[in-house]
Amino acid sequence: MSNDASDSLITVQPISDREFGLFQRLIYGAAGIHLAPHKKALLEARLSKHIRELGLHSFGAYYDHVVKENRSDELVRMLDRVSTNETHFFREPRQFEFLENRLCTEWSQQADAGQRRKQITVWSAGCSTGEEAYSIAMLLLDRFSLERGWQIDILATDLSTRALSTARAGIWQIAKAQEIPDKYLKRFMLRGTGAQQSNMKAGQEIASLIRFDRLNLNDESYPITGQFDAIFCRNVLIYFDAQSRAKVIDRLLDRLAPFGYLFVGHAESLSCVTERARHIIPTVYTRTADVARHWVTQAAAQ
Repeated sequence: MSNDASDSLITVQPISDREFGLFQRLIYGAAGIHLAPHKKALLEARLSKHIRELGLHSFGAYYDHVVKENRSDELVRMLDRVSTNETHFFREPRQFEFLENRLCTEWSQQADAGQRRKQITVWSAGCSTGEEAYSIAMLLLDRFSLERGWQIDILATDLSTRALSTARAGIWQIAKAQEIPDKYLKRFMLRGTGAQQSNMKAGQEIASLIRFDRLNLNDESYPITGQFDAIFCRNVLIYFDAQSRAKVIDRLLDRLAPFGYLFVGHAESLSCVTERARHIIPTVYTRTADVARHWVTQAAAQ
């Protein structure tokens, strides 16, 4: 890859309709992301600089570089640039209120009654730059003391290696501090000094609870083990078409522990996607079979 000043003199030809079609199929096949026709300008904007850096002059040449040379590493880099990684701490507050007020209370009561282990497992699927996973960690650690025997295990995955690099570092601009409730901010976040004074860093207490890994939700199987009490897959499904979305949802539901909960984004609904999920509140679902099992158990108890 060339890095000298001559890169800026390279002109990349505008992407043609044919080339856009090639990238549509490539990206859909690799990641399940459907690029609608109006995304053509967005794709061009996100890839043009990188194509210049490679010393190439057209999207067709870049496509050949990725596909014909079978460059899996370059495919990963391309998907990094195509992925949207905007996120916030404690995004969609109603869901965090539900997690704290209902689920944490439910899990605590079940543990006290000997109905579950003192262990909480959560998967942040599509974690982006980590804000979601760290938000979950702060809330859970505030409610469940490790000193009292609780274990908290958070898996955070994303398609983008660049986003995961930021997430693992756990460093953000200090402006993001305003997204975090004061009680969590003071306990779990560290303010930088000197050259880092404009940044904040996640403290080790919460960072130690999270495992970050790259995962493609479009893959037919996921290389992870175990089941999860809660899965957060928010503002990810909107990038899939109906067929891919249904497959992803089925795979996520299979990963839920009995009576586990699936959180989706505020613009996402599973009502027309699957009959296996039933909403508890808008954007929070559990498996239909678990709901039925609950009522059978309740009737038997009476």
